[in-house]
Amino acid sequence: MNLIAAVSSNWGIGYKNRLLFHIHEDLQRFKELTINKTVVMGHNTFKSLPGGKPLSNRVNIVLSREKNLQIPGVTICDSLSALEIVLQSYSPENIFIIGGENIYTQLLNRCKLAYITKVDANPSADVFMPNIDKLPDWKLIEEILPKKQCEIAYRYSIYANGLFFYK
Repeated sequence: MNLIAAVSSNWGIGYKNRLLFHIHEDLQRFKELTINKTVVMGHNTFKSLPGGKPLSNRVNIVLSREKNLQIPGVTICDSLSALEIVLQSYSPENIFIIGGENIYTQLLNRCKLAYITKVDANPSADVFMPNIDKLPDWKLIEEILPKKQCEIAYRYSIYANGLFFYK
């Protein structure tokens, strides 16, 4: 599995169920990396998607504690064990965890790679991703030079989970 997120300087990922940043190039990169793949998200993240609809050309899986939740075009899992069973049908390298905070926290150590867009800004945030830079098992393996959209500077970072790569 992989993880993908855009984070602020203090690893914020959202505020009032909205993304902190709308960087066109980053949204395009998200689409390119996840198209024709499987995306796993929490119910709040799903509700924050454009139009509250599944992402097109992807298998959409929502992890939710809400029993009997049904969303057309979405596979619903009501527990991590149910999610594990469903994910066995998909190639691990084609699975992307896309948020939110609880999902990242629960599944981070099951991911091999993390694609992180680091934005050099610190807007108000009420949800955060674990700071991978401070986790001993995660290693930065690639970083692309900083870019800018308007006055927002950002860079792409790719991390590898040592639990899978550095045994």
